[in-house]
Amino acid sequence: MLLDKYSMGIGDRFAHQGKAQLQAFLDARQLGIEVVPVWNKSNREHTIVHTVPQDVRAEADAAVKSLGWGGSYFVDADHIGLGNVDLFVKACDFFTLDVADFIGKPATGDAVEAFVSRHQRYVGEIRVPGISSPLTVTQDMIRRIAGKFLLAVQEAGRIYRRIEAARGRDTFVTEVSMDEAGAAQTPIELFFILAAIADEGIPAQTIAPKFTGRFNKGVDYVGDLRQFEREFCQDLDVIAFALCEFKLPRNLKLSVHSGSDKFSLYPIIGKAVRARKTGLHLKTAGTTWLEEVIGLAAADGEGLAVARDIYATASSRFDELCGPYASVIDIRKDRLPSVDVVHGWSAQQFVNALRHDPACGEYNADFRQLIHVGYKVAAEMGTRYFQALERFESKIAENVHQNILERHVKRIFR
Repeated sequence: MLLDKYSMGIGDRFAHQGKAQLQAFLDARQLGIEVVPVWNKSNREHTIVHTVPQDVRAEADAAVKSLGWGGSYFVDADHIGLGNVDLFVKACDFFTLDVADFIGKPATGDAVEAFVSRHQRYVGEIRVPGISSPLTVTQDMIRRIAGKFLLAVQEAGRIYRRIEAARGRDTFVTEVSMDEAGAAQTPIELFFILAAIADEGIPAQTIAPKFTGRFNKGVDYVGDLRQFEREFCQDLDVIAFALCEFKLPRNLKLSVHSGSDKFSLYPIIGKAVRARKTGLHLKTAGTTWLEEVIGLAAADGEGLAVARDIYATASSRFDELCGPYASVIDIRKDRLPSVDVVHGWSAQQFVNALRHDPACGEYNADFRQLIHVGYKVAAEMGTRYFQALERFESKIAENVHQNILERHVKRIFR
């Protein structure tokens, strides 16, 4: 099973926006932009909203059937490990292997030394096409890199083989996630991570490295754009070089995690992948949930009331909701509007505060991030929330569709 050149992960917390999401890809196709959808949902999200992986499969299949989508599409078991992978093997055909907890933990000494011996030929200088200066490699450097990443890759191998035993070879797409490391991987580190992946026999089609800067949920990138461009381009070049050195899938490509709404990065990413004629997987998730809330607020009446109540409850449970996402949000409480102020907002004021439009003077990134992590509140509303989704479906679908097509697909892949 091969992943297409351009793909985009589209989470949907409550499994109601499949058709609106897919319509954006159909409309992109009419513009000559070929991107395939990957519905992704993590075990944490399933646990919070009380769904199971088969719900995501059912949503994706129903949308494809309803709209007559004739291309590839996938369902991603997002950020899974050995402890929960079995829950996903039947419903999913894309697996993001999350081994962040193993980064920095040492593999056995024998395994490290075997890795060093196996790749001894790279000691000296490696000249990677596209990178101006040669990469200088020492034996101690290989040993240090193996000490930091080898156990994580071995764990990825164990997860992969568990999936392969259950599903069969070549029946799913594998991604290896390294984006939750403490620091961005250097080109040399990425090269030897790919060597370890090849050694493990993992047919990875995407790899998600760590980039310098903040990739906060649902808002723009915070960091040095020139440094990001340098790292991104070097990663592309290292992957292309590694494909010639190791037995890895020829379509191996970068995956950008927490990629939704990184508007300042999209021109850089698009230019780099087009120049190198390589692929890209952009992973988004909570942006569709935010568009649901925007659509509810825009509908006014009960829709706006639901949106206001989500914010009020999220504000009262700030620490509980933000804690699990502490590494991927930056919210200043002093910039959050009071609950009383929000309850006095019109529908347009609520929409303006929440919609990611930096040119709008009422946009509030702190407000947006709190709503982003507040989907648990909507889940606890139960019937009231789901009835609102059905009642205001057209308004919500309009926002979901426009967000994917106009703010994401066109800005990156066109």
